[in-house]
Amino acid sequence: MSTHTPITGRPVRVALVGAGNRGLTYAEWIKAHPERAELVAVADPRPAARAAAGAPVEFDDWRPLVENRIADAVVVATQDRFHVEPVLALAGAGYAILAEKPLAPTEKETRRIVEGVERSGVLFAVCHVMRYTPYTDLVKEVVDSGVLGQLVSLDHLEPVGWWHYAHSYVRGPWRSEKDSSPMLLAKSCHDLDWITYVMGGRIEQVSSFGGLKHFRPENAPAGSAERCLDCAVEDGCPYSALKLYMPTLREKGAVWPVTHVTEAKDEAGLVEALREGPYGVCAYRSDNDVVDHQVLAMLLSGGVTATFQMVAFTEQTHRQTRIFGSHGWLTGDGERVTVQDFRTGATTVHELGASGSNAADGHGGGDAALVEAFVTAVATGDAGAVRSGPATSLGSHLAAFAAERARHTGTVQTVPAQ
Repeated sequence: MSTHTPITGRPVRVALVGAGNRGLTYAEWIKAHPERAELVAVADPRPAARAAAGAPVEFDDWRPLVENRIADAVVVATQDRFHVEPVLALAGAGYAILAEKPLAPTEKETRRIVEGVERSGVLFAVCHVMRYTPYTDLVKEVVDSGVLGQLVSLDHLEPVGWWHYAHSYVRGPWRSEKDSSPMLLAKSCHDLDWITYVMGGRIEQVSSFGGLKHFRPENAPAGSAERCLDCAVEDGCPYSALKLYMPTLREKGAVWPVTHVTEAKDEAGLVEALREGPYGVCAYRSDNDVVDHQVLAMLLSGGVTATFQMVAFTEQTHRQTRIFGSHGWLTGDGERVTVQDFRTGATTVHELGASGSNAADGHGGGDAALVEAFVTAVATGDAGAVRSGPATSLGSHLAAFAAERARHTGTVQTVPAQ
């Protein structure tokens, strides 16, 4: 339990460590609610990233925040492999912390973080944003109402999106396990956490299959080149960097994902980045090694079963879920939830509209709701406002690590009970 005391009479002061896409997303909520919170500092080695954050105080490293406590809370949104040191040091300095997921790429490091923040007693939340969406609230309300009867099984799909996968996991910073983390952990610890939250039980056993099937040199189209700019068959390739980034720049300007490719605002700058940087490399010739498809079979507490599939080869859209109970079943697509009650035969459709769980739309309101919950917890001293604390988050991480062991060894793995 946090030992944090309430803040009265002023907004919560927040510092940002890591001003990438996720960090800037959370910072936008803070800046949009000056009556609730104030962004007082940013720490990032990149001048352009610091400038984008728009904080009055800038550091090129997080350590000055430890030496001089100028905020009540810190958002840690560095790359996956650079969470442990700042989180433990900032927790030791007494900051409340909101940490991007995954906490760390290994079980040992993840446990170090959880044990360290629990020992420090600071308020600590993990960015499992899917817990905070209106869609999740609706699904959980249906499940908890008892209309489905005894819960029996769940089937859950994460459709990553063919172009999103090529951007982030073939050419982007999450393309290599040694430089980031396994795909399941980086992209889908969200989903394992969501499954346990909605179903109300932990993952006890898991088996898994998957691999890198398509984005390999032997699958490169005949006549293709090392870079899309030099490729004679680029126009017929769905993973062409020119197709992905140039229309976005022309239609929407310098927005994500173009902003990940270059700091330039014009076509000449984008072309230069594609000529020199990783985002212009042929998708079949990158140094990527993370899986492009993976399936899990799981046993949850109480004998409930579940399956999960993460696959690159889809449109980028909301997660899709089916939940099976003894007296009814539920299907959800991020925007609506359909429930059939076996007792009455009635089918009820709950419409939410454009909500969902897609990163491109703020995770259906989850990004904003997460930051609001965290700021509320810091302001009031009530950790109950946070749905994704350290012990809770550890469970989904342990399930992901067990699934990776299962995938590599062809075995069924038991997930440690913390």
